[in-house]
Amino acid sequence: MKQFFLILAFAFSFNLVAQDNINYNEVSQDLLQNIMDGKSYAKEVKILEESTLENLVTQLKTDKHKIAFWVNVYNSFIQISLTENPKEYEDRGAYFKKERVKIAGEILSFDDIEHDILRRSRIKLSWGYLRKYFRPKWERKLRVKNIDWRIHFALNCGAKSCPPVAKFTAEGLDKEFDFMTTEYLKEQTTYNKDTRTAKSVSLFSWFRADFGGLCGARQILADYKITSEKPKKLEFNNYDWTLSLGNFRKIPN
Repeated sequence: MKQFFLILAFAFSFNLVAQDNINYNEVSQDLLQNIMDGKSYAKEVKILEESTLENLVTQLKTDKHKIAFWVNVYNSFIQISLTENPKEYEDRGAYFKKERVKIAGEILSFDDIEHDILRRSRIKLSWGYLRKYFRPKWERKLRVKNIDWRIHFALNCGAKSCPPVAKFTAEGLDKEFDFMTTEYLKEQTTYNKDTRTAKSVSLFSWFRADFGGLCGARQILADYKITSEKPKKLEFNNYDWTLSLGNFRKIPN
């Protein structure tokens, strides 16, 4: 009996050490890469399911680590869930609210990841101006300190108008985000020089506070050289919610 408990204690200790040695940012990258390559991703899903809040808090120390990890996880599970059951997309409100991603001892929805973690507890339907208070421990521990508006051009929600899916790293996040932002906005934006009117993606309207308001959105178009000058007026394209999976993009080195 004593020998049995010694073996059990050793196995438990070994599992703790194994978890401590896991690089969760790399796991999120491998998960997404396997999906993009059409390979099995069961190993990575299992690792995430067995992670704890302490595991992730220890490793995801900076906003860049958190953002790269959570964007990869979000984009991966969008592809997984809608490949397995595309009919779920017929009720998108329920789809994004459904708890389905088991990680850090919790089962999270896509709304949890996007609005609570990546947008620092923002109320979804408030243009980004209203915040939630008295949030649970896991959310306060895992959410970013500062919202990076470029997440909106990196998150893929499965729709045709969404940005392409790319793999992100904490080390190269600024360069990777700038590339995806530029490429996506070039594809989504037209500009009338005579009236100085830009027409671009509806994300600028839906999450306007994240961009510094509509004035900030117009400045972004100029700063990223999407338009030749800062537009005086900003209009928005209709968002195409047609289901579109497998829209992958490789970021150049």
